[in-house]
Amino acid sequence: MEQVKNILDGSLLWRALMALCGWFGRQWQNSGVVQWFLHPFGWGPAASESSIFFKLWSLIRNALCWIYEKLRLDKLFAGSVFLQSFFWCALPVVLAPVAPTMAVLGLAVIGCCSLALNLIRDKSRPLAWAPIHRYIILYAAIYLAGTFFSVNLRGSLKPGILSVVLILFAVVLSNAVTGRRQLDTLVALVVFMGAAVSFYGILQYLFGWGYQSAAWVDSDMFSSISFRVPSTLGNPNMLGQYLILMIPVGGAKLLASKDWLSRAFYFCCCGVMCVCMILTFSRGAWLGLLFAGAVFVVLLNPRLILLAPFALVALYFVLPDAVISRFTSIGNLGDNSTSYRVYIWMGVLAMLKNYWLCGIGPGDAAFNMVYPAYSYNGIVAPHSHNLFLQIVCDAGISALVVFLLLLFVYFRMMCSALGREKDWTSKLLQIAFTAGVCGFLVQAMTDYSFYNYRVMFLFWAYLALGALAARRSELPEGRLLV
Repeated sequence: MEQVKNILDGSLLWRALMALCGWFGRQWQNSGVVQWFLHPFGWGPAASESSIFFKLWSLIRNALCWIYEKLRLDKLFAGSVFLQSFFWCALPVVLAPVAPTMAVLGLAVIGCCSLALNLIRDKSRPLAWAPIHRYIILYAAIYLAGTFFSVNLRGSLKPGILSVVLILFAVVLSNAVTGRRQLDTLVALVVFMGAAVSFYGILQYLFGWGYQSAAWVDSDMFSSISFRVPSTLGNPNMLGQYLILMIPVGGAKLLASKDWLSRAFYFCCCGVMCVCMILTFSRGAWLGLLFAGAVFVVLLNPRLILLAPFALVALYFVLPDAVISRFTSIGNLGDNSTSYRVYIWMGVLAMLKNYWLCGIGPGDAAFNMVYPAYSYNGIVAPHSHNLFLQIVCDAGISALVVFLLLLFVYFRMMCSALGREKDWTSKLLQIAFTAGVCGFLVQAMTDYSFYNYRVMFLFWAYLALGALAARRSELPEGRLLV
């Protein structure tokens, strides 16, 4: 690497490019808009404690603490494993890719109850409050309202309430992790589970295990693709969404490793996840991962983006022809999968002209009650194949506005943390959690990412982990279980 650096430093063209990039970087960093974005006001503890959500929780907490003391429950719960809120909240996050949806829900509810009990029995324990929490709660409230105003209340009730509980778990997870060691352990377990899920997906490809749908591949256009890996998530596109979140975090753990054993472990994890991502043959996921990688590189060292053309050329010579032909077909309306999505989007947009204000309610039942009247070419679909369109379908335009505000605040929070961060490991995690969400949102434009409840749960948990990474340097070292 030192020889490469010396060769590049000796190049007049390279030095000119570096000088030009440095000048643009300084202009960008010193601009008023960027300074405003990186230095938000009103995000301190005092502002959090003055919020309506915090005040409401304080009233509820004081009442519950009084009941707890009057009933003398200290002896009942003394030394109980149920008080280990980190364990109970980490369990559903780690097991979400492999456990059934209802099992994940059950574990999440246990985690919520465990944290609530800890907050009630210990009045001195502070309530962690991140800038995104108010938007998460507001989004969940709007989604719940959309559920009760559904065109098919019976069909929307279960998916709506399930979604709200899984969304609100993000606030619980942010409070369950109280130390740096806990955060690092949870991130390591999540990466390991991503590698395990990917390894199983590779075995599926090698031995032909698992269900394959004829709708997943246009056999006339891609005759060389006979198997797309779904792994434990039941669908290759959902698996791709999951891996977009996991691969950047694995890369951050690899770069933050301090010994060769850890480097070898995380290198293998990243390699297995990348191979599995290729075997999903999900074009949207590939595009999302490339975008996430670009964001990761730019945030890590903007000058590395100059190497992107060389990396793309290298991929062209390394990747199989089936992968290249699949990727270059993005946007080709001759592909049944692409034209199928375009027709669905046209039908959904026509439907939303009449239902944009409050939506039609969450779930397949509500969607299939209204959408067929607006569908093009008789296209049948369970959802809109676009996360942003589906949010409007489920709960109206207000839900989409709050979701976009949530994303804006999240990215602002992460970039602000990056701007002041001095710790290398914390900075890498902040970059990873920013890049992962960026990549996820790119694929979300071609798929309804929350159709799989476990992927939806992991996305919201991912936001919580990102909020924790933003203040990782402020967290105490702490014990693993408290």
